[in-house]
Amino acid sequence: MHKMTFKTPLAIAVATASLGLCGVANADTTMEERFAELEARIAAAEQRAEAAEHRAELAEQGRGAAPASSAPAAATTDADIEERLARVERQASGEEGFSFNVYARSGLLLGEDRKSIDGGPYVTPAGNLGGAVGRLGNETDTYAEAILNYRMQFDNGAKARYTTMIADGVNTSNDWTGDESQLNVRQAYAEFSDLPSFTGAFENASIWAGKRFDRDNFDIHWLDSDVVFLAGTGGGIYDIQLADNWKSNFSLYGRSFSDYPVVNRENPGLTSNTDNLILTSNNYFGNWQVMANVMSAADNDERDIGVGQTAADSGWHTMVAYHGDSFFGLGEGNFKAALLHGQGLGAEVKGLGSNGDLTDDATATRLAVYGTTYIAPQWRIAPSILAEVSDDRFADGDSYSWATLNVRLANEITQNFEMQYEGSYQYMDLDPNGFNGRNAVSGNFGKLTIAPTFKPDVGGFWKRPEIRLFASYTDWDAELNGYTMEDSFGNDGFTGGQWSFGVQTEVWF
Repeated sequence: MHKMTFKTPLAIAVATASLGLCGVANADTTMEERFAELEARIAAAEQRAEAAEHRAELAEQGRGAAPASSAPAAATTDADIEERLARVERQASGEEGFSFNVYARSGLLLGEDRKSIDGGPYVTPAGNLGGAVGRLGNETDTYAEAILNYRMQFDNGAKARYTTMIADGVNTSNDWTGDESQLNVRQAYAEFSDLPSFTGAFENASIWAGKRFDRDNFDIHWLDSDVVFLAGTGGGIYDIQLADNWKSNFSLYGRSFSDYPVVNRENPGLTSNTDNLILTSNNYFGNWQVMANVMSAADNDERDIGVGQTAADSGWHTMVAYHGDSFFGLGEGNFKAALLHGQGLGAEVKGLGSNGDLTDDATATRLAVYGTTYIAPQWRIAPSILAEVSDDRFADGDSYSWATLNVRLANEITQNFEMQYEGSYQYMDLDPNGFNGRNAVSGNFGKLTIAPTFKPDVGGFWKRPEIRLFASYTDWDAELNGYTMEDSFGNDGFTGGQWSFGVQTEVWF
């Protein structure tokens, strides 16, 4: 326990009163808990005292320094002081004021010849279909998100929050990366909650508008893959209580296919962009989640996507998920499982509405499962499965199947050091049926990684920051090198059966 100090006589007085209040604490409370409670009371009292003294000083200065011709300074009322103290307490509790959150990773990935090599969770031919593999010892980029929040609380109890997220990602290891930067404002939105005029089913609802990631997205961290990722610009409402065990969210997001100009067939000299609108209903029944989405992208069907196909202008998507509070019912921990299916524009089942190249007949079904638990006091494990089948995706008769099995294992050796291990396997059977000049291939990919890891405090998969050294061995079937000339496989020095080494940091708070 650190030393407690009192800066003002008023603080001493309030602290003394707090000591008296502590004397009536529950008899079952431990001495340490009572001291902790006392210290918190004293800290709060000191903040209130400082605010009151500052207010009194301002009032005194106003009376003493005003010229004779000025109007007299307003008196400091009890209501003024109470309002000021309430705001100080809200700011101290985090209910009001500025906050800052971060996600960042940065590292160096080198091959056996001490040169940078390709990598990343989406490095395999299935990667452009969402087929991620294990990320430990397999990331080449520097990526950072800075999230700025400002929270407000009003006298009527209503709350508001404004959030901006700035993000950037580059693959170069240079310190100055302006020419390659992808600096971007990924989120900018406002959200209101605890609105006193909301009653009944809307009593605990919150509303929002702007550009944002949906609040209820979730992911498989070890694959750097969202299970479902709903994002864009629009508005919505969260937490409508439709029944005792039924909460619903509704939203309308807009996404743009501006990267894929629509050719006007009546006037080929003109191009235009199209917007994809996503109407979402997200429902929770205890641990169960049922999500339904419909999409509409006017005029997107006027675009030729190759091999005689035109793009879809609508689609639908659904997901059923279970958020478990144990390790598959076998012990302490957690797990999540989800089954997703979509058609047309909804056949991009992870990044909802983000792919404008899908055909009307495109269908996709994906399974995502992961869990975390301790298998011994200092050993924890996180297995995960991600798999998908899709047909008629970009061309009539195409078919894509892939499945990833990944296991992250960690051994906590000291308070600040652990050994992490990861094994990742992916099977692919990909038949593009001539789309974009790609060839049909099938085969296997595998990766093994060992990573000595330093942390300020070990204990769980979700604790960061950490600094890792790593060595990975990666191999795949030679047939996969012939899928396309546009991916990494088959390039000089990247044909499988090779070691890579590096160092990386990962931070979030």
